[in-house]
Amino acid sequence: MTIDYLIVGQGVAGSVLAWTLDQRGCSVWLADDPTLPSASAVAAGIVNPLTGRKLVRTWKADQLFPFLHRFYTDIEQKLGAHFFHPIDIYRPFRSIEEQNDYLALTAEPAVQPYIKQVIDNESYSPYINNPFGGLAVTQAGWVDLSEFVKSIRAYFINKGQYVDARIKATDLIINSKTVAWQGHTINKVIFCDGVQARENPLFDWLPYNPVKGQILTALVEDYPIKDVVNQGLFILPVRNGLIKIGATYTWHDLDWQTTEDGRQFLESKVRDILRVPYQVVSQQAGIRPSTKDRRPFVGLHPEFPGIGIFGGMGTKGVSLAPYLANQFAGYLLDAEDLDTEANISRYLSLYYRA
Repeated sequence: MTIDYLIVGQGVAGSVLAWTLDQRGCSVWLADDPTLPSASAVAAGIVNPLTGRKLVRTWKADQLFPFLHRFYTDIEQKLGAHFFHPIDIYRPFRSIEEQNDYLALTAEPAVQPYIKQVIDNESYSPYINNPFGGLAVTQAGWVDLSEFVKSIRAYFINKGQYVDARIKATDLIINSKTVAWQGHTINKVIFCDGVQARENPLFDWLPYNPVKGQILTALVEDYPIKDVVNQGLFILPVRNGLIKIGATYTWHDLDWQTTEDGRQFLESKVRDILRVPYQVVSQQAGIRPSTKDRRPFVGLHPEFPGIGIFGGMGTKGVSLAPYLANQFAGYLLDAEDLDTEANISRYLSLYYRA
């Protein structure tokens, strides 16, 4: 049997790329080992066009956000699923000075399309500490990643094109133009295996900079707020009576274990914002596949054209993956250009040096 694409790893990146290539008419097999830890299983799935204390516009936001809204909505309609939640992100001001600074930033043309002009600050006040008011970021939202991944997996299982297996580079027979795996001829194997790519001998030369993150899940009473609240951390209303609180960022102790320090940090922060009682019911930790230059890794291996990578999405995989997967599909099928900031060719010197 000849397969067009074997996608290795079914987190956000692998799910999005597999779907994109499938919808372009390719024969796509999706392989994943659910026993391996996955950042997608932990991530809150928030999409936010303006980040940081200075409201920095997300890289390529003007292209990414209209595309991702169409992308996730289209999958929901085709699969009869529900995992995409377009909502605003409410950012309470910490002080009058911050209020003035933020209001000045919202006058900038690059920021204005993502700011809600009319905000009912009083509706937040019984639940959120906002004595100086706040602003709301639009075109934002979140993807329920467990539901999204489950829906994509079920789609490929129903087609008989899902493999429950961990596929390593050493399992592949790489030929000049194709790849062989367990008797199958595959035109291209694309690795979408998150932070595990650091252990892949085909791509261990790429400069990852993994970041550990922890989040809390909590029960909360009398909390009707539907938007994400963000002030140094996020409060995400998952459903009535349940919220997620996050996240921490650490570049050391890169394991998948939760810590008491992480919990104490998040609780100390959320107490400054949340005005209603809550009860933590779980804590999770994950390792984000971030990169040194904060740009994804997309492209084909410099020596083996049958091997590719689609990863390094870091904290913004839910936002980045749809647009970049569409671009990667155009590159693979129609020889269209890849974005130079995402193309792994920017690190070819590291490969040849190794």
